[in-house]
Amino acid sequence: MLSPTARGTLSERVLEALRHGTTAQLDNAPEPESVQDAQLALWVMYEQHHGGFDDVSDDLEWDPYLIAVRRRLEQDFEQTLRARTPQVPEPGDFSETFFSFVADHDGPSLAAYMHRSATTEQVHEFLRHKSIYHLKESDHTTWVIPRVPDPVKAAVMELQYDEYGAGDPNRLHATMFARGMAASGLESSYGAYIDDAPLEVLEQNNAMSLFGLNRRLRAASLGFLAAFEATSSTPSRKIAHGLNRLEFPAEMIEYYTEHVEADAVHEQLAVRTVCGALLEEAPELHDDVYFGAWTSMDLEDRYAARMLREWAP
Repeated sequence: MLSPTARGTLSERVLEALRHGTTAQLDNAPEPESVQDAQLALWVMYEQHHGGFDDVSDDLEWDPYLIAVRRRLEQDFEQTLRARTPQVPEPGDFSETFFSFVADHDGPSLAAYMHRSATTEQVHEFLRHKSIYHLKESDHTTWVIPRVPDPVKAAVMELQYDEYGAGDPNRLHATMFARGMAASGLESSYGAYIDDAPLEVLEQNNAMSLFGLNRRLRAASLGFLAAFEATSSTPSRKIAHGLNRLEFPAEMIEYYTEHVEADAVHEQLAVRTVCGALLEEAPELHDDVYFGAWTSMDLEDRYAARMLREWAP
């Protein structure tokens, strides 16, 4: 993957520094021109910890000038996310309270629109946007594994084993999505559509990297995971029906039907065993679990609201 197109002065400076190795110039990096500018710059720096870029040296992954800019952007982003989070439930029966917290959340349903009304062009746009996450699906969570107690490690590994294809590289969820993209006539290589990604997609991916890369936010990462798993089975079914209605190829439909059953199982594992076990060991992380969970649902709502506005007749 080549590095993307800048969206403002800061992201332009960051990209120039990465491409040419001139990171010292970031010692006086400008303030971002916009939220788009800030989020793209942050995504670019996080990508150094994922697959990187073909036109950027791997030696820059932990460059101190880049890390200094990243930390500044991370602090602002985390503050924004926390300000959006409502008061969380009081500690108690965690699993039942968490499931109620998720069930009581009422946001716009992009999946329902795709089920009944979306056009082929709109679904293609949706898939291009979602490819930024689905082509590296669950990698953010893997960063958390060394940072949690052994019972939580075991539970996360059980879930990740499924995400990574249960030992079969052809069944990795990311590989299945890539097959579906190619069969649908779309580019299947990771990052191919980053220049098409709206702000809300950048924020979703950056939140997962923020939580996964910072040990102090490990509970937020697992709360994000739990809410994601608890809210994806039914939408996946609706999206699969919409794809079938539009006669999308079987490979793309299979990706979503796979998640109908898998995520119904994963939600129990993520909530009861992963987050439940974490809070038994570290009850002081209670609020951060809910912070991550709310962020997961809220960012998906923001993306759905944007697309429904743009697709409105």
